[in-house]
Amino acid sequence: MLKKIFYIFLLFISIKTYGQRSNSSPYSLFGIGQKYSSQTVEQASMGGVGVSYLSSYHLNFINPAANASLRFATYSVGLNVNDLTIEDSSGSQKSTSTSVSYINIGFPVGKRAGVSFGLKPNTSVGYSLLSVTNDTNGDPFEATRFYGSGGTNKIYGAFGIGVTKNLNVGFEAEYVFGKTENNITSQKANVHLGTKNNEITTIRGTGLKIGLLYHKKLSNKINLNVGAAFKLENNLTTNGTEYLYSASFQQDGSETPRDTLYSAAIKGSVKNPLKTTLGVGFGKDNKWYAAFDYEFQNSLDIQGSLLTSSSSYAYGKSNRISIGGFYIPKMNSISSYWERVTYRGGVRFEDTGLLVNGANTQGYTKIKDFGISFGLGLPLKDLSNLNLGIEYGKKGTTMNNLIQENYFNFKLSLSLNAIGNLAWFQKRKID
Repeated sequence: MLKKIFYIFLLFISIKTYGQRSNSSPYSLFGIGQKYSSQTVEQASMGGVGVSYLSSYHLNFINPAANASLRFATYSVGLNVNDLTIEDSSGSQKSTSTSVSYINIGFPVGKRAGVSFGLKPNTSVGYSLLSVTNDTNGDPFEATRFYGSGGTNKIYGAFGIGVTKNLNVGFEAEYVFGKTENNITSQKANVHLGTKNNEITTIRGTGLKIGLLYHKKLSNKINLNVGAAFKLENNLTTNGTEYLYSASFQQDGSETPRDTLYSAAIKGSVKNPLKTTLGVGFGKDNKWYAAFDYEFQNSLDIQGSLLTSSSSYAYGKSNRISIGGFYIPKMNSISSYWERVTYRGGVRFEDTGLLVNGANTQGYTKIKDFGISFGLGLPLKDLSNLNLGIEYGKKGTTMNNLIQENYFNFKLSLSLNAIGNLAWFQKRKID
């Protein structure tokens, strides 16, 4: 029955996401797009904490060492619906996008190890901006449209093992792949032809993460967990082609290309420095958990031809502070379903590392992100659960000719567990 629920859910999110952009943030204009947080719905509902958290039937995307504690086969799929309000000094507008957050599976290997693997989005590009220049009489003289789509995904595999009674070690390898398309279209009033700069870029690369997780039961039956994850420095290669050509543009958005003015191959790289995540958590088995995470990374280094001008943006150091946890009133309650529900909550403060020069004369402005989240873990059969999460946040600012995003994320995941370790892998015998 749980398998049927899983397949129906997967079909549902496939239908919902077909033909929709997974991102509509103007800040996805820069670099190779807006970075996705590597978190389950459960972790995102707790403000993003998780590097010190381990569970026998929940996956952990932040720390691969947590795989060592898996005791049940677990497969999970997630969905995110983003409702975005974009504000600048002149007004605001709204948009909605839907995306699949992840498709993953994990299972134990013996009594002291576990593995997980799956597919997750890595970055997303999805913006559409219009800039209009007026003449001395205040009439529109030139219109420039910036449009981008695409992004990158990653396939990953993780392994964790308990090297001692209280210490887990884990490793995660990933392969990143994808394609982005960026366009700048410009047309002047009373001029039949306009110009379009089109850049299509293919992105490839690999990455490696190392995780450590120390866990100890204190004398008062409280668990102490200390975790660390290190995403090692890696490089993504970017290859593609850039075109500049003249074209006639119609009001319905269609175009008729004319003459190619410029064409060239492009080649570059995105250097991601070491990313470190540290955290500590306290809790009681199947009752409550509270944790603190701190993540930091030096500035990204982007080389090669990208459509956005290097003078319009840069990267600095990034960091994130997350505080959150969960509470279960009574996990084995027979009289009340709601006493078995997991209640989650958390808060997140983040400096994204993106620096944008919006006013040209004011210099670079740091783009910061704040979010507060809540969630429910609704128990199904055995240890399986349906996870619901909401997050409200603000990103950016309207100062210095920039944009502020007010967002509301609705997150949904189905986490299914098979009692009896790999029983769901085994073929049934017919007597």
